[in-house]
Amino acid sequence: MIKRPVSIGKGDTIGITAPSFAPSVEPYSLMYGVALKKLRERGYNIVEGYTVHTGDGIGISTDPKVCAKELMEFYLRDDVDAIISAGGGELMNETITHVDFKALKAGKPKWFLGYSDNTNFIFPLVTITGVMGIYGPCVCHYAKEWEKPEEDVFALLEGTSKSFTGYERFCRPAPRTQAPEDEQPRDEKSLEEIFSIPYAYDADKVLASYECAGGKAVKADASKTLGMRGVVLGGCLDVLANLVGTRFDNMKKFNQENPDAIWMLEACDLTPMSIRRSIWNLREAGWFDNARGFLIGRPLTAFESEMMGVDQYNAVTSMLEGFGVPIILDADFGHLDPQLPLVMGADAKVTVCGNDLRVEYLDD
Repeated sequence: MIKRPVSIGKGDTIGITAPSFAPSVEPYSLMYGVALKKLRERGYNIVEGYTVHTGDGIGISTDPKVCAKELMEFYLRDDVDAIISAGGGELMNETITHVDFKALKAGKPKWFLGYSDNTNFIFPLVTITGVMGIYGPCVCHYAKEWEKPEEDVFALLEGTSKSFTGYERFCRPAPRTQAPEDEQPRDEKSLEEIFSIPYAYDADKVLASYECAGGKAVKADASKTLGMRGVVLGGCLDVLANLVGTRFDNMKKFNQENPDAIWMLEACDLTPMSIRRSIWNLREAGWFDNARGFLIGRPLTAFESEMMGVDQYNAVTSMLEGFGVPIILDADFGHLDPQLPLVMGADAKVTVCGNDLRVEYLDD
């Protein structure tokens, strides 16, 4: 039984720690202050970790041992009701080297929220510790104007909803050579005015849905409803591929105890080729043996790219069609906003019809 943490509410305390990236440079340091102000206005107390204001680490906020110690302390502290990660990053794998996931079982389950590099913590939190975690935006994200995606995150944290739908539009990735626009000098605006704006959702969401009943991926008719039911697993594919075969890989035992899984995967820096290789790696390691469906988020680097005939679609479908279960691509989560928050470890039902996506959590 995977444990669901207790919901939080006004007056509770959120801990902010930086087990990977610390918002110690602009614009993140400025966004961080605005985000904290909004969390406090919602009624939450905030406890900031030492790591949040560091930046002396090599590729990480600070010494991974320090990051791990603070993360475990925050998770086990009675006066911290939930944890939001300070950011994504690159080297949280070095932090979890010093995290004792089995020891975390002795503590009261609490919500941990983060995405991307935070997969390093959330995935073993579910598969080793047996506690759910929320795969969703890190703390600086909440500096922006709150819209449905941000409210969805707090509906999960606060336990006010169990059913969530995808979004109609998303942010198409800008060319890598394009510099960020600065419309006005900073001193002419307050920080709230600079950051508290809605994102420019400039592209319509189009889901690519495939049926694989005969072991071959076939594009599904837009009028047909596809469904899947199981325990939600996954996260950032960049991270998951590196966990295979390590002491943090508990998937053989997990699959024995959990017969049905919905895999939710997304990629950040991976090219179409590396997505294909990574999925092959997880498949051959037996991770997907209990798969009842796959929900794939829009990739960042591989979006609308192609390498020797491999693109963001066949990189996935060719590797997974043999499982004979639905595959839904370009879903609303990952590194291209908006992000639909996902409860990893929860029993869920996912239905898709055309471009309509619904995730319903079935846990008590």
